[in-house]
Amino acid sequence: MKILVTRKWPASVEASLAENWDVTFNRSDRPMDVKALMAAARNYDVICPTVTDRIGADILEQPNRRVRLLCNYGAGFEHIDLDACQRAGVSVSNTPDVLTDATAELAILLMLMVARRAGEGERELRAGQWSGWRPTHLLSSQMTGKTLGLIGFGRIAQRTAAFARGFGMTILYHSRSQAPAALEQQLSAIYCGDLADLLERSDFVSLHCPGGPATDGLMNGQRLGQMRSTAFLVNTARGSIIDDIALATALHDGAIAGAALDVFRGEPQISDALLDAPNLVMLPHLGSATTETRTAMGLRALANLQRWANGQDLLDRVA
Repeated sequence: MKILVTRKWPASVEASLAENWDVTFNRSDRPMDVKALMAAARNYDVICPTVTDRIGADILEQPNRRVRLLCNYGAGFEHIDLDACQRAGVSVSNTPDVLTDATAELAILLMLMVARRAGEGERELRAGQWSGWRPTHLLSSQMTGKTLGLIGFGRIAQRTAAFARGFGMTILYHSRSQAPAALEQQLSAIYCGDLADLLERSDFVSLHCPGGPATDGLMNGQRLGQMRSTAFLVNTARGSIIDDIALATALHDGAIAGAALDVFRGEPQISDALLDAPNLVMLPHLGSATTETRTAMGLRALANLQRWANGQDLLDRVA
C-alpha cells in the first residue's frame, strides 16, 4: 500500500509513518496543483491531504484512479468533494477533537488583541514612535464582564465559552439546534434562536460554524449592520463565512469597532479590501498551530489510517 503526505507534518509523526508504511512526503512543503494531485490519485492508495489541497471530481473520477482513502490532516473538509468521493467509493477521514483547545485559545487571543489594540501597540514600539506613558494613549476595550456571542456551538465554540467565563463574560450562542440543558447550565450559555438578536446583544461575536454553501457570506453587510458599533468580530472558522468587502466597509465606516481574523476567503491570498481596512487584526491561519496539537492531529490521522488498513471502521469517517 502506497501513501502520499501532501505537506510537511511534525517530525515525530513523519518518523512514525516512515517506519511503518510505504510513504512519500512532499518535501517542498508547497501546495500541490491539480496536475500533481491527479497523478497522485493514480499512483497512491492513500492520500493524506490538508486544507490547501482541492480534491474534486476531476481527480476522483478520472480513469485508472487508484486512491481509496483520503486521510485528511485537519478537522475541516470543505476542500474535498464528498459527493464525488461517495460516487467513486473513496473513504474520507478527518482529525476532529484534538485541535479544540488550541483553536479556542486563539479565539480568545484574537479577542484580546483587537479589543486591547495589542498589534497597534507593538507596531508603534517597533517603529520607534512611542513617546512614553500618558493617560489617553491607545485607549481600548476590556473583555471582562462583556457579552460574547458565538455563532455555531460545536466543540471549539464550547471551549471558547468555557475560557470566556474566566473573564466573567455573558455567553450567548446561535446554532441550528439548541444544546442540551445540562450543557447550557455547565457553560452558563443562553440560546438565541434569532441570529439578529445575538448580533444586537453581543460585544464580541465569534464565528464557529462550518464552511460551505450554507454559510458562505453569512456575515454580510446586513448582519454586520446588526452588530453594535462598539462590537468586535472574530473568525477562527472559515474565511468564506465573511463577505470581505462588507467587512472592510463596516470597518472604514465605524459600523463595528474592529475585527480579528485567522482565516480568509481564498487564502493565502488576502483581499486588498481587508489589507487596507482599519482596526483589523490578522493572523495566518494559526488556530491549531501548536506543537502539541499538530502532533496530535498527525497521530489521529495515523490512527484512522491503521484502522482502515486493518479493515476496521474509521474513527472519524466523513465519507
